Amino acid sequence: MIPSLRRHRLAAAASLALLACAVQAQSSDPAAPQSPAPVIERPAPSRTSPARPGTRPSPSPTAAKAAAEPAVAQPSALTAELFYEILMGEMTARGGDPGSGYALVLDAARRLRDGRLFQRAVEIALQSRSGDAALAAARAWQETLPNSRDARRIELQILIALNRIGDTVEPLRAEIAATSQVERPLLMAVIVRNYGRAPDKKLAASVVEQALADDLKNPATGGLAWATVGRLRLNAGDTSGALDAAFKGQQIDPASDAPAALALEMIDPGQPLAEPIVTRHLAGNPKASPDLRVAYARVLVENRRYTDAAAQLQALTTARPELAEPWLLLGSLQAQARQDAAAETSLKRYIDLAANQKDADDRQRGTTQAYLVLSQLAERRKDFTAAERWLARIDSTEDLAAAQTRRAGLLARQGKLPQARELVRSLPERNAEEKKRKFLAEVQLLRDAKQYQAAYDMLAQAAAAAPDDSDLVYDQAMVAEKLNRLDEMERLLRRLIELKPDNQNAYNALGYSFADRKIRLDEARTLIQKAVQLAPEDPFIADSLGWVEFRLGNTNEALRILEAAYKSRPDPEIGAHFGEVLWTAGQKERAVTIWKEALLSDAENETLQETLKRLRVKP
Repeated sequence: MIPSLRRHRLAAAASLALLACAVQAQSSDPAAPQSPAPVIERPAPSRTSPARPGTRPSPSPTAAKAAAEPAVAQPSALTAELFYEILMGEMTARGGDPGSGYALVLDAARRLRDGRLFQRAVEIALQSRSGDAALAAARAWQETLPNSRDARRIELQILIALNRIGDTVEPLRAEIAATSQVERPLLMAVIVRNYGRAPDKKLAASVVEQALADDLKNPATGGLAWATVGRLRLNAGDTSGALDAAFKGQQIDPASDAPAALALEMIDPGQPLAEPIVTRHLAGNPKASPDLRVAYARVLVENRRYTDAAAQLQALTTARPELAEPWLLLGSLQAQARQDAAAETSLKRYIDLAANQKDADDRQRGTTQAYLVLSQLAERRKDFTAAERWLARIDSTEDLAAAQTRRAGLLARQGKLPQARELVRSLPERNAEEKKRKFLAEVQLLRDAKQYQAAYDMLAQAAAAAPDDSDLVYDQAMVAEKLNRLDEMERLLRRLIELKPDNQNAYNALGYSFADRKIRLDEARTLIQKAVQLAPEDPFIADSLGWVEFRLGNTNEALRILEAAYKSRPDPEIGAHFGEVLWTAGQKERAVTIWKEALLSDAENETLQETLKRLRVKP
C-alpha cells in the first residue's frame, strides 16, 4: 500500500516538530550549539589526563554557586513564527522547491543562532547540487557562530569539492591552529586524504604547505608537517619534492616517525636517498615505532633483501619480544633460508603470542601462515605425521585450499601421487583464478615427482587454450628443460619475453641455460644483465651472473658476485656454484665448508649433488 500525500506531510511535520523542540532546548545557549558531524573528521578527545576512578573533579566556584541556586526557567528564542518558518522550510524543500526551503531554514538558523539549522541549510543546498549556496550557508554559520570549528570544517570541505583550493589557505590555517598537539596526527591524515582528491594536486600541495608554514618551522611539529606536505607532493607525482620534504622533516624533528614513514614509501633502486632517511631514524631512535621497522622489513623482502630484512626483525624481536608479528615474519624468512630450527622456534613463539592479538582476522591469517610453514618444516625432516598435525590445526574455510595443497604434497612425498592429485582436483574452483591455482598445484606435484612428461602434456594442453598466459609459458619452458628439449625451452622463453618484456625470470632462465651449457656466453651475459637491471637485489639472478662470469673465465669477478649472493641468500644451489668457483680457484677448504653448509640445508638439491659427483668430492 502506498501512503497518502497527507501521511507524508504529517510525518514531515512530526519530524520537524521534534527538530524544533531540540532547537528550543538548546537555543538558550547559542554560544555553544550542538555541532553536526564534522566533514573534516574531528580527532578523538584527548585522554592524556583522565580522572582517577572514584574521584570527581572539584567544581569551580561559579559552578558551585550555580548549583546551589534554584534553576530559573529561561525564555525560549523559538517563537511560533520561527517554528512555522522551520516547518515550512522543510516541507518546501521536500516538496520540490529546495531554493525556497533553503532560504527559510537559513533565515531561521541566523535568527536562532543554531548550528544544526545551519547544517540543515548546507544539506538542502548540497542535495539540490548548489555548491555556492552550501558555501554561503557555511560562511553564514561562521559569521553567526565564529567559534564553531564544525562550520569551518564544512567550509573547507565545500571549497575543496568546488575546486577552490586557493581559497582554503586561511580556514585551513585556522583549523590547524585550533587543533591540539595530541590531535594533530589525525588531522594531518585527514588533510592528506581530502586534499589528495583535488584535481590540481600540485596546487593542493602548495596550499597545504602555505597553511602549515608556522608548523614547518617548529621543531615540535616540523616532522609531521613536512611529512604531510611530502605526501601531497608524492600524490602530485613530485617524488624529488617529497624526498626533500622527508629530509627536511627529519632534520627539524629527528625523533618523529613521520618523515621516515614517508621515505619508506619511496625506497626504490631509482631513489637511493630515500632509504638512508629510514635507516638513520631506526638507528638513532630506540623508541621508533615497531610498525615502522616491520614495514621496512617488508619492503626489504619485496626487494629480495632477505638478509637485511631478517636483521631488522632480529633487532625488533630482541628489543620487543612481546610483539607477535615480527616473530611470524622472522620465522618465515628463516624457513625460506632453510634455518629450520630457528624458524620453528620463532613460529612457535608467534603462536604463543598470537593468542593475545585483538584483531581476530589478523590472528587467524597469521596462525594459518605459521601452521603452513611449520608443516613444511616437518615435511623437510620427513616427519609426515607432525606435518599433518600442523595442517589439522587450520580451521578456516578460506585457507582450505592452501592446507589441502600442502596435504597433497605430503601424500606425494610418501609415494601416493594418485591420491595427491585427486585431493587437489577435489578443491573448489569458484572462479578462474582458483581453477588456475588448482591446475598449477597439480602440475607442481608431477614436477616434484619428476614426472616431467605428464607435467609437460598438461601444460601444453592448457597453453593451447591460453597461449598468452605468461605463467603457463614459463612453467612449460622449465619442464621442457627437464626433458632436455632445449630448443623448445628457448622458443618458449623468447615467447615469454615478447609477452612480458619486463619479466626478469625469462631473461635469467634463458641466460643461465646458455651459461650452464657453455654456449653463446656473451649472449648469456647480456640476457642475465638485463635480468639484473629488472631485479637488482635478486640473489638467484646474481648467482646466474656469477656463473656466466665463471664460464667466461672471469674467476675473481665470479667469486665476488657469488659470495655476495650466497651471503644474501645461503641457498644450496648458490652454494654449489660458489663452492665450485672456490674449488677451481684453489680455495678447496673453503669450498668444502660451503658445500657442507649447503648439504645441511638441502642434501637432495640436484645442482649440489651433480656438482659434488662431477668434482668427485665427498664433504
